[in-house]
Amino acid sequence: MPSPMRSLFIVSVSCVIVFIVFCVFNFWGDQGFQRLNNSDTWMLTQVCTSLIKDKTPLLWRNKLMMYEKSSCEAYLTQSHYITAPLSKEEAEFPLAYIMVIHHNFGTFARLFRAIYMPQNVYCVHVDEKATVEFKDSVEQLLSCFPNAFLASKMEPVVYGGISRLQADLNCIKDLAASEVPWKYALNTCGQDFPLKTNREIVQYLKGFKGKNITPGVLPPAHAIGRTKYVHREHLGKELSYVIRTTALKPPPPHNLTIYFGSAYVALSREFTNFVLQDPRALDLLQWSKDTFSPDEHFWVTLNRIPEDTILRTT
Repeated sequence: MPSPMRSLFIVSVSCVIVFIVFCVFNFWGDQGFQRLNNSDTWMLTQVCTSLIKDKTPLLWRNKLMMYEKSSCEAYLTQSHYITAPLSKEEAEFPLAYIMVIHHNFGTFARLFRAIYMPQNVYCVHVDEKATVEFKDSVEQLLSCFPNAFLASKMEPVVYGGISRLQADLNCIKDLAASEVPWKYALNTCGQDFPLKTNREIVQYLKGFKGKNITPGVLPPAHAIGRTKYVHREHLGKELSYVIRTTALKPPPPHNLTIYFGSAYVALSREFTNFVLQDPRALDLLQWSKDTFSPDEHFWVTLNRIPEDTILRTT
């Protein structure tokens, strides 16, 4: 190879190597240089290409993903999102999802992808204590979907405390104002994953003919103390938890019988309006603020109120 050509070749190769090293340190500098597998190499190539084309790559949970606000359509296509209702039955029976999450963006992204349908509506509550990186990642993802949004008010969620129930209620309030004519609201946590398709879920819910799914029983012996004694949330920098005191609570309001059941429910739109507006629901919420795991008695207790009394007051 002639000397000028050899010099040009060496310069070209050196430029490519320097550019790749720059990309690596630019996106992984804080984490140290890592061995790249085939998938990472492909992503790195895409990022470097995007920089050449003056596009904007984004680091999501230590994985490079192509993201541009102007190219959400490409992201939806690459991630194989469903962008149109799969049946008339599903289109006519939209659902509302409440998603309460606090960490592990990758798990949330998989759950969201699995339950996403364009006719549904999604309210995502991010724990106020979550990292800025996590919050930003969730917000960036949701910005690609007109029917998904962050809750208007975020709670610092404490497991077993009133804040967990309040997170659901914040989303229910937001969903009540949605123009999407959803039929049922379903709440999830960040580690859930569906076992049924959207159509199977719709067909199952239609069988309840507007009734709620809030399974529960009268309080078993081990659960009586949850509402018998006053509990307090402790919000710490390293650890948050609920403290049980020796103070006794007053009886439930309106002479309500307390039931215990699942914190994860399917609620009709009519029932959510009752929860947000009826004095019995509002008073029960206030009474429940110093109980343990109130989300396990709040829904089922309200749902056990005789239907005729609910209809007379709503």
